[in-house]
Amino acid sequence: MRSYQKTIIVGEDDLDELNHVNNVRYVQWIQDISKEHWQVAVSEEVKKDIVWVVMTHHIEYKAAAKLGDEIVIKTYINKSKGAISERIVEMYFEQSDQLLIRSTTKWCLLNKESQRPIRIPKQVIDMFSK
Repeated sequence: MRSYQKTIIVGEDDLDELNHVNNVRYVQWIQDISKEHWQVAVSEEVKKDIVWVVMTHHIEYKAAAKLGDEIVIKTYINKSKGAISERIVEMYFEQSDQLLIRSTTKWCLLNKESQRPIRIPKQVIDMFSK
């Protein structure tokens, strides 16, 4: 599954003191959609011995979302090498298709038991490049 997307509606709990979506909420949404993409794309057999951890987040804020805004969140893997995968998450206003944020997150694949980095298996790379 090359890409994954969903639509959300901004609620009161998502807002900061300026009545815009709180920056922390964007980070949560980035992590949530990344995890959802992984969960729907990969079998339980593949997931049982491995886990992903965040190395870096880079977020570019382009506009401010407010209460009731419908936001389309899209994600895909940009590239992978060794144990590192670079995931892009973009959020758009549903009605105008205007870019709201764009993030690049580097994730590291770990062996669940040893918690040490491991090379991303070819079968996992292939699942996200189709």
